[in-house]
Amino acid sequence: MKKYIFLLALGLTATMAQSQELSDALLYSQDNLNGTARFRAMGGAFGALGGDLSSLNVNPAGSAIFVNNQLGLTLSNSNIKNNSNYFGSATSDKNSSFDLNQAGTVFVFNNKPDSNWTKIALGINYDNVNNFDNKIFSAGTNPTNSIDKYFLSYANTGNNGAPVPQEFVNRKAGESISDLYSFLGNNLPYGFAAQQAMIGFYDQGFIIDANDVNNPNSTYSSLVPNNGNYYQENSVVSTGYNGKLSFNAATSYKDKLFLGLNLNSHFTDLQKNSRFYEDNNAPLTNNYTVSQIQFDNTLNTYGTGFSFQAGAIAKVTEQVRVGLAYESSTWYNLNDELSQKLIVVSSATSLADITDTVDPRVVNVYETYKLQTPSKITGSFAYVFGKSALISVDYAMKDYSNIKLKSGFEGLNSDINSLLDNSGELRIGAEYRINALSLRGGYRYEQSPYKNGVTVGDLTGYSAGLGYSFGGTKVDLAYSYGKRNSEQGFFGQGFTDGAKIDAINNNVSLSLLFEL
Repeated sequence: MKKYIFLLALGLTATMAQSQELSDALLYSQDNLNGTARFRAMGGAFGALGGDLSSLNVNPAGSAIFVNNQLGLTLSNSNIKNNSNYFGSATSDKNSSFDLNQAGTVFVFNNKPDSNWTKIALGINYDNVNNFDNKIFSAGTNPTNSIDKYFLSYANTGNNGAPVPQEFVNRKAGESISDLYSFLGNNLPYGFAAQQAMIGFYDQGFIIDANDVNNPNSTYSSLVPNNGNYYQENSVVSTGYNGKLSFNAATSYKDKLFLGLNLNSHFTDLQKNSRFYEDNNAPLTNNYTVSQIQFDNTLNTYGTGFSFQAGAIAKVTEQVRVGLAYESSTWYNLNDELSQKLIVVSSATSLADITDTVDPRVVNVYETYKLQTPSKITGSFAYVFGKSALISVDYAMKDYSNIKLKSGFEGLNSDINSLLDNSGELRIGAEYRINALSLRGGYRYEQSPYKNGVTVGDLTGYSAGLGYSFGGTKVDLAYSYGKRNSEQGFFGQGFTDGAKIDAINNNVSLSLLFEL
C-alpha cells in the first residue's frame, strides 16, 4: 500500500527536469481544435461569425448573433498516431478515445421594438479544450549515453547536491526504503534531488556509487559500463482532460454591433505514466555491472483556474463582418503528485544476475502552485454571400514567453522567457449551403511556441464536414486532421536525449442541435 507524504517545498516543480516542466506548463497554455462539428469543420474560424455554441470560445459576442434559443452537444472520436525516430530506429504508437467534448445552450431575449439594444443573449457552454489521452513509444540504440547521467546529475552537484551517503550512515537500523525516501523528501533542502540520487545510489539502485561514502560532498561514479551500446525504450501513456465552462452574456446594438463577455471556469486532471527501459551489450567482467534498468514515474496533475474574455463583432455591411476578441490569461492553481519505481539488473561473468528493486511506495504530494498562461488577441474577418455561402478568417496572437509560475520558479521562468516566443495562429473556414444541406471546409496553421521551432514545431490542420437542417433540429458531422512534429528529451536533466515525434491527430465529431 502506498503512503502519501506532503512536501512543503516544491521539490518536484523547483528541481525536476526543466524542459519537462516547461513542456507541462506549455501543455496548459495551448488549445486543441475542439468544439461543435460545424466549428471544427470550418477550422474554428468563427471570430466574426458567431451563431455557434463553440464560437463563444473565440469571441463571446457570438451569442448575440443567434436568432433563437439553442441547445447542442457534440460527441467526438479522437485518434492520435505518434511516429517516433530515435537514433534511426522508427516506432509508432496510437491511441483512440471517445468523449462528450461539448455541451451548451444559449437563450435569446428580444427587447422592445423601439429600443436600439435589440437583444440580450445568455449562454453557458462546456468545451473539452484539450484531450490529454495519448500514447508515445520510442525505441532505439543510443551509442553514447546511458540513463546513469540522470542520477549522476542529481548527485554530482557539490555543496548544493544531495548528501545521500551521510544520510545512509546516520539512518536508523532497519529503516525501510519508504522511510528513507520520505525522510529525504521532507527534511532535506534538496527534496526531489536527494530522492533521485538515493534511488540510484549503490545501497539501493546500484546505478551510481559514491567515491567516498563517508563524505557528504563526495563525487559519484557510474556502475553502468561505458564501453557498450545502450538499447533504450521510452513509453509515455497519458490520460485526462482540460475542461472549460463558459458563462456568457452578449447584446446587440441595432443588429450592427455585437458585444459579449465570458467568465470561464477551468478544471484539469492529467495522469502521465512513463517507463524508461535500458540494456547494454558491454562485455561482462568478474565484477557486477549494471546490465538492465527500468525506471517508472507516475505524475498526476490536477487543479482549477479562471479566465475571462471580451469581444465585439461589427456588421460593416450586410456582407462584411469584422471581429475583435481578447482572452485573458488563465490563472491556475495546480497540484502535483509523483510516485517512482526503479528496477536494476546487475550481471557478472559466471555469476547469477542480481535484481534490485527500489519501490518506495510513496506518493510525493507537493504544495499547490500557481500557473499563469499567456493572454490572446484574435482579429477576424468574414464575408457572407447572402444565405448561400460564407468565408471566414481568424488570426490570433499569443506570446508564450509570458507563461509564469509563481513562487520558487525563477529559474524555470527565466528559461520560459528565453526559449519561448510569440506565436501566430491562422484559421480559415468556408461554408456553402444547398437548401437544407451545408458543405464545409477549413484550414488551420499555428506557429511553433519555441524560438528554435524544433522542440515543438508548427501545426498544420485541415478539416471538412457537412450539416443538415430538419427545421428545429440540426445534425452536423466533421472530420479534422492535424499534424505537428516535436523533439523533446526523455528527461530534462543529465540524460536529455530524446526522439523525434511526428504526431498525427484524426478526429470525427457529431453534433446535435435543437432550437428551443
